[in-house]
Amino acid sequence: MRDYYEILGVSRNASREEIKKAYRRLAHEHHPDKGGGDGEKFKEINEAYQVLSDEEKRRQYDQFGQVFGPGFAGAGGAGGPWSWNVDFGDISDFADFEEVFGAFFEGLGLGKKRRTYRRGSDLELGLELTLEEVKVGKVAEVEFRSQVECVKCAGLGYKAEAGLKKCDYCDGRGEIKEAKNTFFGSFAQVVTCKFCRGLGQIPNEACADCRGEGRVKGKKKIKVEVRAGVAGGQIIRVKGMGEAGERQAGTGDLYVRVKVKPHPIFERRGNDLYHRPIMVSLVDLLLGKKLKIKNLEGKEIEVAVPPGSDLNEEIRVRGQGMTKDGDLVIKLQAKTPKHLSAKAKKLLEDLRRELGD
Repeated sequence: MRDYYEILGVSRNASREEIKKAYRRLAHEHHPDKGGGDGEKFKEINEAYQVLSDEEKRRQYDQFGQVFGPGFAGAGGAGGPWSWNVDFGDISDFADFEEVFGAFFEGLGLGKKRRTYRRGSDLELGLELTLEEVKVGKVAEVEFRSQVECVKCAGLGYKAEAGLKKCDYCDGRGEIKEAKNTFFGSFAQVVTCKFCRGLGQIPNEACADCRGEGRVKGKKKIKVEVRAGVAGGQIIRVKGMGEAGERQAGTGDLYVRVKVKPHPIFERRGNDLYHRPIMVSLVDLLLGKKLKIKNLEGKEIEVAVPPGSDLNEEIRVRGQGMTKDGDLVIKLQAKTPKHLSAKAKKLLEDLRRELGD
């Protein structure tokens, strides 16, 4: 067994602070979760720190070359599986709580199983429609780039005729047992084999087109049904039309967000349609003459203006909105002539007297 002082790179009369500083530096450097980390080296560093950071254990080690009693499983000790002595100083160097607790409980068989291959991602696309299309509904054709299933291998990621062989790394079990070092201590846990991704088998010949992924970059073209009266900003989910997953792991979903183009004449408010203000002459307004206007579909309709209507009042045409429950709402604007003849002025004066103004 190597000297604990030598492992941490400190002198035999090093202070507790110097030992802690050396431990953190080395543990950060050799942590197995880091690139180039060394699990065995980390375990050795942790064992040395457990002894040298504890005053009583350090005294025993300096005097006898080992530590006695419960609570310590290294250097000849006899501690049980639930005994540890770990520095809770700066845990940010090692892992976050979610990772540590996840690894801990998974190692005990209480955590959820890890995915072997990644499911395809969900996608979101925008679909721009006119107000007319929204009112009647539409089946829109959408084309987009995505990860699609590899045609050559049918998404398997390997040549089916070449077959599979047992994974030597996990001996066909699809999982391996490894030690996980955390700030709670060192735990043995069962993890998915990184070579066969949990299958216990590896292909004899990977697919050259998708490089073993079972998917490639490509285009998708689908038809999306937009129901009549759909609101702007509404999202339509198309199940299973997102990205293809790795090796038939499942396809993501496609979310289509509806965007409605502005209309030059009509504005939607809920299920009602508001027509831009219509210019009418005062004479037509006073006589209650019927107006002829076009609805959203371009069909000409007649709108009766009730005699004595106030220009501030809204005129509603039932059932002519975005849905059968919506209305077409019209506001009027009076149109006055720029020039009046003497005869016209006289007629207006006579009308004023008749109305009592």
